[in-house]
Amino acid sequence: MNSQNTRLGSWEQLKLPNVEPRTIGLIVLGVIVLVLLWSSFFTVEPEEVGLVLTFGKYGHQVEPGLRFKLPYPIQTVIKVPIQRQLKQEFGFRTQRAGVRTSYDADSFDDEALMLTGDLNVGVVEWITQYRVGDAYKFVFKLRNLEETFRDMNEAVMRTVVGDRSVSEVLTVGRQEIASEVERRLQELCDQYETGIRVEQIVLQDVNPPDEVKPSFNEVNQAQQERERMINEARAQFNRVIPKARGEADQTIQEAEGYAVDRVNRAKGDAALFRSVLAAYRRAPDVTRRRIYLETMQEVLPQAERKVFLDDSLEGVLPLLSLNKEVKP
Repeated sequence: MNSQNTRLGSWEQLKLPNVEPRTIGLIVLGVIVLVLLWSSFFTVEPEEVGLVLTFGKYGHQVEPGLRFKLPYPIQTVIKVPIQRQLKQEFGFRTQRAGVRTSYDADSFDDEALMLTGDLNVGVVEWITQYRVGDAYKFVFKLRNLEETFRDMNEAVMRTVVGDRSVSEVLTVGRQEIASEVERRLQELCDQYETGIRVEQIVLQDVNPPDEVKPSFNEVNQAQQERERMINEARAQFNRVIPKARGEADQTIQEAEGYAVDRVNRAKGDAALFRSVLAAYRRAPDVTRRRIYLETMQEVLPQAERKVFLDDSLEGVLPLLSLNKEVKP
């Protein structure tokens, strides 16, 4: 009994003081006013715009900064990042970013496997980078926008890949494919009024399926070997043919120069002969003697031994050394 009395006494001591109902109502009203004021102010970040809804119906758009609206639930705000670059990945998902990024592509073969125009199969992994161009259309014009946009990406990529051969898809046609997909996807986004502005299509990785990779690599090696041999043959051609053409042109020019020289010499000799003939006709004796002296002047210096005989000389044999050489 004593313990029970002690407890009752403690409870009586902890009784709250008497508070008037009017005071409690004022406190509750103040809390409600503070909550309403707190929900009436909101901040739009620099890369965003705010869409203000009045009882769930779109009212107007507000720019970045500190803004005011009617309290909830009269008006609500949807913030849309229009300056931020967004992306969607197809055929893989980025699991860890930073120094090294790992990819898990085994679960997304249904996105990456595509049939090419020559009935081959390729594994195409790509990234679509885009921004929100129209916030109102992005939020209100299309239901399930993310899924619809992914379906549009796959449809356009499969269409473009299906119009090309597997060699184009895997090698030389990648840039052309990316540009064509970007153009067609933007046209489709404008047609469906998604409010999306496609900025870039990046083909992350394009490979044949794992089952045929060894054979495909052998084909690529053979093609590279063929290109290497063609390039070597062209290099050899560029070394030999210009040199042969230069030598041929040199020979032709030398022959032409020799022909011109021979013709000019012949013309000069003919002109000299005609001048000598004219002089001979004017003075035969003088010309004959002059020709004789000029000829002797050219011939005699070339003779090693010279013997001059008088026309009236007799017994010339003792003067000649027939058994030994006589020094000049």
